[in-house]
Amino acid sequence: MSGKKGFAVDFINQIRTMDPAQLNAMITREAGEDLARFFLSYSSKLISNDPERVLENTSSLMLMGYLIRAAEERQHRQVQLLA
Repeated sequence: MSGKKGFAVDFINQIRTMDPAQLNAMITREAGEDLARFFLSYSSKLISNDPERVLENTSSLMLMGYLIRAAEERQHRQVQLLA
């Protein structure tokens, strides 16, 4: 498996088997406490509003996270081009 899907599968497998303390440290380092709390609150509201669609909502949340990261990278590249 290669490309974006392969990378995603490998990454998910890595974090699934990661020590909880290591995973928490990575979340804190990469996202920060405020963003982690925001995502927890957002996902809790989304799932509680429509618990029958939990699978669809989970998929949407994962894609949203990916799109946010892609937007961050685009913004970072634009700032570098302007500098």
